[in-house]
Amino acid sequence: MRTILSSQITENISEMCISANYNIPADVICALKKARQSEEWPIAQSVLDDILKNDEMAANENLPACQDTGMALVFLAIGQDLHIQGDLTEAVQEGVRRGYRDGYLRKSVVSDPLERVNTNDNTPALIYTEIVPGDRLGITVAPKGFGCENMSRLAMLKPSQGEDGIRKFILETICLAGPNACPPLVVGVGIGGSFDKAAEISKRALLREIGSRNPNPFYAKLEEELLHEANESGIGPQGFGGRTTVLALHIETLPTHIAALPCAVNINCHAARHESREI
Repeated sequence: MRTILSSQITENISEMCISANYNIPADVICALKKARQSEEWPIAQSVLDDILKNDEMAANENLPACQDTGMALVFLAIGQDLHIQGDLTEAVQEGVRRGYRDGYLRKSVVSDPLERVNTNDNTPALIYTEIVPGDRLGITVAPKGFGCENMSRLAMLKPSQGEDGIRKFILETICLAGPNACPPLVVGVGIGGSFDKAAEISKRALLREIGSRNPNPFYAKLEEELLHEANESGIGPQGFGGRTTVLALHIETLPTHIAALPCAVNINCHAARHESREI
């Protein structure tokens, strides 16, 4: 049994909140550069140039890449042979609190959805946990802006709607998002499970490396076909037209009930911010 202090978790999450907001992931930058090379529409080229310049300046000058520094999503993979000395939940919240304070990041969380009073420290973060083999703690911090989150959708489809219903719902969601979610997008899709689990795996799908494919050949092919169809929509970077509406589309699945076909589509903007560590 290995032991770590909750203070170590706080320290790492504080650093990750800042770093994830300042530094766009390398796979996202590569995808943006590849999209720029394939774009033929001058306005789309110009928009992608501006996005890449913005991301470079943010990293070089230690500034947030976007004014919406998001609600902090924290994914924890907790080794079953790991003992955490101290309060895990409070350690995470304190890490977010410090990170958003020390990094001069915008505080965007309200304590109640209707009363709308700002907590002034960007807590509480949303915490997702899973128990895994081993004695390590995997941490992923994903600051999620809500211009894109607001365009996400979930449907409890009928099993009879099948693959065609899934395709229609995913493409409809992307088209409804239009320019509002700051394209080019990264799209996470969760199929199966239950109402809540479909949404969770759609969010986890956003954490996959851009360009990766579902290990199931059927879903890998579906990812490729939907990506192509989404990019035929003509929405383009920031909605100004072009062939790059979606940088990546990732599908994750779970077993489900005989009477159900849940489908969740979680939209991420072109920043697709996240950072992972293991301690």
